Amino acid sequence: MATPMRVTGAWVQLLSDWLDQENLPAPELRALLDSRGPADIVALPLWRELLERAVALRPGSPAPGLAVGALVQPRHVGVLGYLTLTCQTLGEVMLAYQRYESLFYGRDLVEVRAEPEHMILRWPAAVSIGELADSVSIAAMVTFMRRLLEQRLAPARVSFVFPAPDVETRRAHEAFFGCPVDFGASHTSVSFPLSFLGLSLPRNDAGSRALLDRQARALLRALPESDGFDRALQRTLVALLPEGQVSLERVAARLHVSPRTLQRRLARRRLTWRTLLERTREQLAGHYLADPSLTLGEIALLLGYSEHSAFSRAYRAWTGRTPARDRRSASGAVIGGGYRD
Repeated sequence: MATPMRVTGAWVQLLSDWLDQENLPAPELRALLDSRGPADIVALPLWRELLERAVALRPGSPAPGLAVGALVQPRHVGVLGYLTLTCQTLGEVMLAYQRYESLFYGRDLVEVRAEPEHMILRWPAAVSIGELADSVSIAAMVTFMRRLLEQRLAPARVSFVFPAPDVETRRAHEAFFGCPVDFGASHTSVSFPLSFLGLSLPRNDAGSRALLDRQARALLRALPESDGFDRALQRTLVALLPEGQVSLERVAARLHVSPRTLQRRLARRRLTWRTLLERTREQLAGHYLADPSLTLGEIALLLGYSEHSAFSRAYRAWTGRTPARDRRSASGAVIGGGYRD
């Protein structure tokens, strides 16, 4: 039996931001939105209901889903926001999304197709979550990439499975995406020129910069007297940890030095490989626990642990406490009414 699709409370906060932008009080709707913590699971039927109630407050808009999706920030996508910080190019961002999409929807849905001149991300009609919600999702995906690149990225083509809307709404979609948009298609899809995959991420987007700055402060606590090499070493660790295959050899290869050279450099700093790895993990763990949009299972993934229990054992060894306890201490209550694995 397939796992039910869902989103998170962090994603639902897109609607709160849209209500703020539109200056809509909507006290009853806001109460429902605020009752969901960032890490809470929100079933798709409830997400669609909340979305429909929100856009009904502003009738007459030709494409309200696009306006909601255009407000996306890293905080709305939780762990995927952090994973983009490990990426150097747009192609790596797309691979990270494909690898970890299930953390967002609860299931792996996307199909990736490579053609001679294009890369296509597509979702079959069977997993469509409705006209309005699909528009939000694709608008948010394209907006997120534009924010990361700091340029108005235009896909080659966008397709939706829902029937063609009126002329005004069709024009609104084409203006938003900056490319032809098809309706009544067999798949919801976004097609990009292959040349886009090599585009570098400048890291100046405000949302990503805030995450990166907080992460950098955590790493500074791990190596307070760090120099340029130390910082490159730590950035490489952060990039490799979510893959679950971090090792001295892989890190050395990324830094274009031999393992023996890396060991000698660590020795000059009175560090071993294991000490550096555990110290970095410990500092990042405290940083991630302060973010209520991340579950303990997602934090374990970001730190390179295969399961939540392994992270909990390591955290207890570092601090003498459990990660769940420190999360409660930071918030005054368990985030989102409880944590999920």
